[in-house]
Amino acid sequence: MRTQVAIVGAGPAGLVLSHLLDRLGIECVVLEARDREYVQGRVRAGVLEQGTVDVLRHLGLADRLERDGIPHHGLELRFDGVGHRIPLTDLTGRSIWIYGQQQVVEDLVAARLETGGPLLFDVSDVRVHDVDTGAPRVEFRDADGEPRVLYADLVAGCDGFHGVCRESIPDGVLRTYLRDYPFGWLGILAEVPPSTEELIYCRHRRGFALHSLRSPALSRLYLQVDPDEDIGDWPDERIWGELHARFATEGWSLAEGPIVDKGVTPMRSFVTEPMRYGRLFLAGDAAHIVPPTGAKGLNLAVADVVVLADALAAWYRDGNAGKLDAYSELCLRRVWRVQQFSWWMTSMLHVMPDHDEFGERVQRAELAYVAGSLAASTVLAENYVGLPLPVEPP
Repeated sequence: MRTQVAIVGAGPAGLVLSHLLDRLGIECVVLEARDREYVQGRVRAGVLEQGTVDVLRHLGLADRLERDGIPHHGLELRFDGVGHRIPLTDLTGRSIWIYGQQQVVEDLVAARLETGGPLLFDVSDVRVHDVDTGAPRVEFRDADGEPRVLYADLVAGCDGFHGVCRESIPDGVLRTYLRDYPFGWLGILAEVPPSTEELIYCRHRRGFALHSLRSPALSRLYLQVDPDEDIGDWPDERIWGELHARFATEGWSLAEGPIVDKGVTPMRSFVTEPMRYGRLFLAGDAAHIVPPTGAKGLNLAVADVVVLADALAAWYRDGNAGKLDAYSELCLRRVWRVQQFSWWMTSMLHVMPDHDEFGERVQRAELAYVAGSLAASTVLAENYVGLPLPVEPP
């Protein structure tokens, strides 16, 4: 097989990149280790920044988002049993949208298959070779187990934290920055209309809690727990009891419903530098992970591939490699800005294992300042809705 760009991974990063390249007339093939049902069924992020929504609109792939997505113009910080609204749109002129990552992926997969773009699911034994030369290739076995070789000009590693692309880079090339947090999130998806019209970020002495949603009929809720917590120790009754305790505030009640999905996710910050080796370009979780408190993972991946598509457009159009050479540096500026914001939100709202009364007082004072200061609220708002993309989507 022969193509211009080999894309490894059919998550949001790889799929958005494929559509951007199609729009530019650049050939690409997408390889994915999982089957279509698994890829479309993964329950992940649900908050889209304004910039991500604008990219989907630019691609003509926002019809269902416009119909079923829920725009939000504010969020609530709740602490000491009292809620404080941060008016995102009033402060920034921008908004966020509630639309599940699995819905984004469904839309992107359906559109790619409809146009006949090569998208190969259920591949195995993927290996990336010769990216330090002018003739990279990707070896793999297709869904029938047959060995295949894909030759390309460049390879986009969009295959996530556990993917093969980053691991194919020789030792000593990359520098990795990692922080594991001493807690995780117990997340549930419940068949019950949300008890709130906007997201609630709650700091409680028992731990952080978040009330989000996926649709008018589905609530998404999270609890801070130990990172190695056994989900079997959390029957539904215990989960609801803890959620009631942490969200408790006068004049508001939490609605309960059947829990259809639950699990514990450890939290980490991870960045690898550079995001390029030869003709291999890393994007999304293959290059960085942020704690979910700032709702940035999917959005950061989209920003990466917009930069990459713009650079590829210049390279194929006039042979100018300047933007490809600047890809890693330009992306990493945004990555570290988002890391700082996500770390700040996380440290402000979670109870640390070694927390004492002094630490609690400091944390509450910071929350009160953010809620009561126009300047501090604006800092939170402009980062939460998303800073402008580094480049316009090509």
